[in-house]
Amino acid sequence: MYIARFGERHILKRMPGTGRRHDIDCDSYEPPSGLSGLASVEGEAIVDNVEDGTTALKLGFSLSKLAGRAAPAAGENVEGGEARTDGAKLSLKAMLHFLWDRAGFNRWRPEMAGRRNWAVLRKFLLDAAAASTAIGKPLAHSLYIPEMFDAKREEAIARRRAEFLSRAIQSSGNRRSLAILIGEVKEIAPSRIGARLVVKHAPRFPFMLAEDVERRMRRVFANELALWNANADSHLVAVATFGVGPAGVAMVEAIALMAVNENWVPVETGYDAMLVDGLTERGAGFVKSLRYNLAGGQPMACVVRGRDTSPPIAMYVVPDDADADDRTELDGLIAESGMESWVWDIRAGAMPALPI
Repeated sequence: MYIARFGERHILKRMPGTGRRHDIDCDSYEPPSGLSGLASVEGEAIVDNVEDGTTALKLGFSLSKLAGRAAPAAGENVEGGEARTDGAKLSLKAMLHFLWDRAGFNRWRPEMAGRRNWAVLRKFLLDAAAASTAIGKPLAHSLYIPEMFDAKREEAIARRRAEFLSRAIQSSGNRRSLAILIGEVKEIAPSRIGARLVVKHAPRFPFMLAEDVERRMRRVFANELALWNANADSHLVAVATFGVGPAGVAMVEAIALMAVNENWVPVETGYDAMLVDGLTERGAGFVKSLRYNLAGGQPMACVVRGRDTSPPIAMYVVPDDADADDRTELDGLIAESGMESWVWDIRAGAMPALPI
């Protein structure tokens, strides 16, 4: 660990690349990055600075728009990365995964039950963004996360939102800067032109989607939409770049979606959700792996059991469309990790007994 000075504060932080060397009971323990999509971006798209405790991010999407030119719509690459990216740059969803990871919301242990709401999420996501830079400035300067709605404070909340947007979205010649939204989706409804995205906690400030953006969003993020639709207790988180036009209307330029369960832990499929829910019901602690820029077909650990088990166990879910090459790649990942493993092959039937 080391102490970094960040603004007027001193922060205790973990030395980069040492997460797996911490004791499994330590809050700073982190599974090997190769078990998730983190390995493909750390050191290039995510660069930690031990001098000041900040993290520099290289973004694969634009935070500005040239007048008269459309920004890349959702789904321009294989994984819905809103703009073409490689391992050296973060897609919109990968940036959301980074913030979710740094805020600790991909981790779970029983004492967290009932302690996560939008106010808590907002605080820790903004803290993570404040310690991160993109394009030479704090990421928090471009990040809009709605305050938790309170009818008694609605006017004050709207005023603070307007003040933030006036700073975050500015014009320079024929180029206009964009802001980044992170919000829980309340509904995606048809509008006269395209669609209207309404986020909880900002119900009277809709985000408009052009027809092509909505179409690609529904195609690329069909799994996330299906998971949200199937489970009334789940949440759908949107991350989007947007601008505000002369009419004062927010227009989405690029968007990605992330499904999370009732405890705000991200899930990719219904099988992921079954495993996460099974561990939660049994009082197990775990870290949910996040994909970042990793392609959907590439194997990674679903979760890593830790804290209440020693040694830690990497747990994998093999989809029913996995072929022999996929299984060979998974076997290599398991061997390289050097960790105990638990594997659920969907084609083999019901979920195996959990290692509790």
